[in-house]
Amino acid sequence: MQPASPTPPRRFAKLVTEVLAPWVWVVWLPAAIGWSATGTAFGALVWGAVVAVFGAVIPMAVIVHGARRGRWDNHHVTRREDRLVPLLTCVGSVGVGIAALALADAPHEMIALAAAMFSTLVVTTAITLAPGGRGWKISVHSGVAFGAIAILAIQSGPWWALLWSASALVAWSRVELGDHTTGQVCGGAVLGVLGGGGIYSAGLLLLG
Repeated sequence: MQPASPTPPRRFAKLVTEVLAPWVWVVWLPAAIGWSATGTAFGALVWGAVVAVFGAVIPMAVIVHGARRGRWDNHHVTRREDRLVPLLTCVGSVGVGIAALALADAPHEMIALAAAMFSTLVVTTAITLAPGGRGWKISVHSGVAFGAIAILAIQSGPWWALLWSASALVAWSRVELGDHTTGQVCGGAVLGVLGGGGIYSAGLLLLG
């Protein structure tokens, strides 16, 4: 007996999960912040590339490599117990990125962005890998999506918050695919907005 074909909502949810995956947000958001911070395409390209490389390219290279070798189920690392290495890779890579930005005298906005990414990753890791098997698989997809729009709204104006509709679509897709519960995507959203947005705002104040 052949398995049933995916329903249209499930196929759409898979598309959303891939097109609006965390690494996608972490590639374009730094470029947008770099453009806003410097007002030049050069600034957007150079500083955006630094954050994107340490925040998305290096972690995804490790994650995809591990998935191909069978260390975890797929490039989204669906099983909570498999997330230790991917999360620690992200934390370490972004930490190095912050150091590189500071040494290169990057705009304050870029350092604040990387700091917001680092802080939310640390909290995500702590929640996910809580000892005693009580870890909660908070949604990274949801956290990154909501946090990205919060940061963009803080940097470039509140109208950007309208893009939270796209973030909500990401959260729906994770629940539709059965990878997270409603509570887990809501937890990710709160962490993204309050943690990511809050740290970004604090970073601007401290560095400015």
